[in-house]
Amino acid sequence: QVQLVDSGGGLVQPGGSLRLSCVASGSIFSMYTMGWYRRAPGKQRELVATLTTGGSTNYADSVKGRFTISRDNAKNTVYLQMNSLKPEDTAVYYCSAQLNVIYWGQGTQVTVSS
Repeated sequence: QVQLVDSGGGLVQPGGSLRLSCVASGSIFSMYTMGWYRRAPGKQRELVATLTTGGSTNYADSVKGRFTISRDNAKNTVYLQMNSLKPEDTAVYYCSAQLNVIYWGQGTQVTVSS
């Protein structure tokens, strides 16, 4: 089983940047496909980015070229660097860890507004 703790959200102006972090504990971090999802107000949770153990990445079209997912296996941490943020990026962002089942962090709020 994996426990995930998300952090790094906040209020940022359009065009700004944030870096989200997610620390995992309780299992072998390097075995898991890690990801970030988000849920905007009134919408379903959607994929933002995933990163496999082999280093393959997948991004939602809406964030390609602006967001970067990375992981540090030595620190059991996955990151989401978010640049050129837009108001439509406003959402609660959730870290995920997937092997046979998927585990979720508690979520961190990102608000993009002037």
